[in-house]
Amino acid sequence: MMKVLIIEDEALAARRLQQLLEGHDPTIQVIAVLDSIEDAVQWLKGFPHPDLIFMDIMLADGQSFEIFEKVEVRVPIIFTTAYDEYAIRAFKVNSIDYLLKPVEPLLLAQALNKYRFISQSPGNLREIMESLLNQTKGADARPAFKNRFLIRIGDKYIPVETREIAWFCFEDKLAFLYTIKQKRYMLDHTLDELENLIDPYLFFRLNRQYIASFSAIKSVHNYFGGKLKVYLTTELENGIVVSKEKAHFLKQWLDR
Repeated sequence: MMKVLIIEDEALAARRLQQLLEGHDPTIQVIAVLDSIEDAVQWLKGFPHPDLIFMDIMLADGQSFEIFEKVEVRVPIIFTTAYDEYAIRAFKVNSIDYLLKPVEPLLLAQALNKYRFISQSPGNLREIMESLLNQTKGADARPAFKNRFLIRIGDKYIPVETREIAWFCFEDKLAFLYTIKQKRYMLDHTLDELENLIDPYLFFRLNRQYIASFSAIKSVHNYFGGKLKVYLTTELENGIVVSKEKAHFLKQWLDR
């Protein structure tokens, strides 16, 4: 269960964010909604810190950056704001993402994926922070994903566009890329790394072994224990089993 604190002075925005979070993952628990710097500071001093904080920048009694001057915040922050000019300042505190209002469900899902990634290893935070700072140099702070991979085979290199990829898989302790033309290439990345390089709108992590593109999924079948079995356009004999925990998110992802 992920415990989340929301610091937002607009009741409607706070309510919508909570609904988006619960719709994305029913196990997310919003433990409190606070609407001011003063309330946030008192709460953070008096209660155990949550796993993740969503924080608006402009609050009724000032900018939320003041919170960090008054209390030590020891958890990742995802800022939500109607203003994009504070992005670089946001990343100087322990922010992992910066979402412009109205918050889009897809971008929220990407931000939560970043949180899950860094929670697996604290060392991931620096990598994400550097990436986010680079993103602010563009027109907005939305993440950029790989459009192509350069595959090395002996002394030559083969470029593969992301749109040509059917799925990634982990076999015999190695990661492979399979194209829609049924070509197979070995990669230097782990599946965890790949999950953060590719667009989650186009690809879904089915289990520990497979990441599939939307275009490669031929059918999905109910399986025992609330699980699902996924069959791809290029046949795999027994299909790919998706856990009960991920089944809801897969159906949600497919039904956008």
